[in-house]
Amino acid sequence: MARQARAVRTREALIGSAAEIFHREGFTVASLTTISTQAGVSSGALHFHFASKDALAAAVEEAALARLRAVTEGWPKGAAGCLQHLVDVTHGLARGLREDVVLRAGFELSGDAARPPQADLREYWRCWVEEAMTLAGVAGELRPEVAPEDAVSAVVAATVGFEVLGARDAAWLAPRTVSRFWELLLPRVAAAEVLEVLAAAGSGPPPDGGSGARPEGENRTD
Repeated sequence: MARQARAVRTREALIGSAAEIFHREGFTVASLTTISTQAGVSSGALHFHFASKDALAAAVEEAALARLRAVTEGWPKGAAGCLQHLVDVTHGLARGLREDVVLRAGFELSGDAARPPQADLREYWRCWVEEAMTLAGVAGELRPEVAPEDAVSAVVAATVGFEVLGARDAAWLAPRTVSRFWELLLPRVAAAEVLEVLAAAGSGPPPDGGSGARPEGENRTD
């Protein structure tokens, strides 16, 4: 059991180190020697767990996808409705991209033209947004003239754009940036009676129990 636990810790250390190096240097430039050294693991131990850099990158993507699923599934829908749930999850995603290098590296690897993605986080995110917006349409939360697919395009384009730009400037992933996007979009897509109760800055604390407090004046879309 002790040996298995040590193997798990070694594997996790390598994935975390690889995520940092891939994020900082890019997949093509990243060196397995640098990754193993930063993880405090021998080259032999690295190759025991991962046969190649591609295999290690695939493990980072899989770990990142698990984190993304935790974001999309971890925020309770409650009684706030489908649109509010979507707003809350986008804030959770931005926070994850700010704070979790594995999640950030997974998204970057998904968009790296140098290799085919093993776990396409951007496609998973698009599908999740599409499902959430479709549910909002079925629930009557969208304006009659708004097609769910058009709203999906706007949300995915903006959030993936924040992810790409946020790799160089964290301000693109700040809560206020995400809130401003929703302050602009919600009045154009949400039914009037729903808009009155939507919070562009998020409706509650994140699932890890952290502070869900919002700056004064950022609570509503109106």
